[in-house]
Amino acid sequence: MKIIPVIDLKNNRVVHAKQGQRDEYQPVNSLLSPNADIHQVLEAFLNLYAFDTFYIADLNAITHQGDHNDLIRQLMSEFPELIFWVDQGYQSNNHTNNAPKNFLPVLGSECYQDNTLDELQNFKQRFILSLDYSATGPLGSNRLFADSTLWPEQIILMNLAYVGSHQGPNINQLQTFIQRYPNKQFIAAGGVRDSNDLRVLTDIGVNHALVASALHSGTIKREDIEKLQGKKIPL
Repeated sequence: MKIIPVIDLKNNRVVHAKQGQRDEYQPVNSLLSPNADIHQVLEAFLNLYAFDTFYIADLNAITHQGDHNDLIRQLMSEFPELIFWVDQGYQSNNHTNNAPKNFLPVLGSECYQDNTLDELQNFKQRFILSLDYSATGPLGSNRLFADSTLWPEQIILMNLAYVGSHQGPNINQLQTFIQRYPNKQFIAAGGVRDSNDLRVLTDIGVNHALVASALHSGTIKREDIEKLQGKKIPL
């Protein structure tokens, strides 16, 4: 199991995402970090464990209220050894062409409609697809959910209603996708509460999970991560 810490950015602060209610997100209250500064939060995650991949959601960009381009590029420059999966809402290939090598765009279904799907081909499979779900169903292009030929190898199943909810991941949905598309790698996002949830995900064939709340609250600890990821990092 590979744990990928999530950093949700809003108005230059790391915030606590909860059930997709973006207008209500507040600066994160973390046992790991003294404040909601992105550098402090990233360092806190790295002090917990030597993660090599991070997911950043630029909520300002996603909601068309500015962006954190400079801040994110600064972070990628300061940590060239880390890989950053970056969700900034709608992204064109022109926008990502000159990005650092440790940048990988996350393209969310909620930002694409049927008439813009052809643009995905311009990324030449170098992106992470996020199939986004609200509490009532899929978000974005219906064709994107139905046509797996448009998908890259790695796909996030993003359940916004589960994010920060402490109700556990959507196991039934993940199992359905794994059985239907055995040649794809699915990434769990939303609802992970503790190491038991991660073990259940591993048992059904999910080997990657996006995690934030459980790390900040301490319900997933260093020793849990070491066991799940199969290696021990010296103190």
